[in-house]
Amino acid sequence: MPLPQPSLRHRLRKILAFFPPNWCLAILVALDGYAFMHPVLREVRAREYSFWLALDNWHEIMRVVGLLEIPRLVLGVGLQVIALGLILKARIAWAFSLVLLIGIGTFAILGDGGRAGLGIYTLVLVIALVAYWRRFDRASVTAGSLFALVSVLSLMIYAVFGTLYLGNEFNPPILDAGTALYFSIVSMSTVGYGDIVPHSGTARLFTASIIILGITVFATSVSAIAGPVIGGNLKRLVKGRFSSAMRKNHIIIAGATPLALSVYQGLRSRNEEVTVIVPTGMAHDYPAAADLIEGDPSSVDVLHVAGVARARYVLALRDDDAENAFIVLAVKEATGADGAKTVALVNTSKHLEKIRRVQPDLVFSVQLLGAEMLTRAINGEPMDSQAITDLFFAKPSSNAKTT
Repeated sequence: MPLPQPSLRHRLRKILAFFPPNWCLAILVALDGYAFMHPVLREVRAREYSFWLALDNWHEIMRVVGLLEIPRLVLGVGLQVIALGLILKARIAWAFSLVLLIGIGTFAILGDGGRAGLGIYTLVLVIALVAYWRRFDRASVTAGSLFALVSVLSLMIYAVFGTLYLGNEFNPPILDAGTALYFSIVSMSTVGYGDIVPHSGTARLFTASIIILGITVFATSVSAIAGPVIGGNLKRLVKGRFSSAMRKNHIIIAGATPLALSVYQGLRSRNEEVTVIVPTGMAHDYPAAADLIEGDPSSVDVLHVAGVARARYVLALRDDDAENAFIVLAVKEATGADGAKTVALVNTSKHLEKIRRVQPDLVFSVQLLGAEMLTRAINGEPMDSQAITDLFFAKPSSNAKTT
């Protein structure tokens, strides 16, 4: 019997597994940027290298290329860099790309004769970015720094080349790149020494645009870099204080083992309030929304932060039996005899008696449970509810010796 052929939807899912949407959109955005600045590149390549060497100064170069082609070049290069941010799923890259693409698409359709195809392609790309907006949910220092750098460099290119193009309209005239860079930095930083003054209306408007854009870019750059850091710390601070005050009748899980994660998921599915303590720096798979504390689970201070005095259970589920024993002792020290009940995981069966000596309320041994259940199943022995409970929590049988 021939096997059924995979559906088109299944094939698309397999393709998307190798090519995530954010990667595909990043490539398409980069291609859009290249297509938009292609006329400038074509103009440069159309002339021989000797032609450019024959030009005496920057003013002649600007006259050949054209001042209005500089924004085209800056936007094209900007989209190339923004594509890197889309690969990183940066929300700021998604927002910047939308703004630039809408501007490019509108210009290509209305103002760039003969390039309506690029405009339509750009607007379709905008729709695709809007459709996949949930994919771009990261706000990181790396992404913020990247786009701060792009913004500053773009403004610098605009300011330097514009100053060179309008060089004769300043007093004294600006005829070299070094002086143009100096004037651009002084204007962007709003220092304004007054040694170079624009004396025409066009030059004054251009200088005013540099000042306004400089203030905007620098303020945005600082917020893009510092925002995620300050916001993350503030969120953790507020969340920590709020959770500490609201934790009551909850369950504390200490550890980041697969068993601990499974227990967490099971408790949350039953609407139980759970607080997790994970050792500092330890990798874990708990969800971002989990009430999670980083610290030593066997520390009394950390347990107090987790609200151990108002907790119902503390589950010591680390992969080290000694650590689980220390957690039980720390809970007893923090709450006394009438505090939260403790459950200790035994990873190695030979440590069972040692764990019992610290007197947890329940001892959970996966090894003994699996071995005993398999043995009883092979021998056909009955498994009533009491036997399962005793096995599950490694309770000694009634005929066992006590000391």
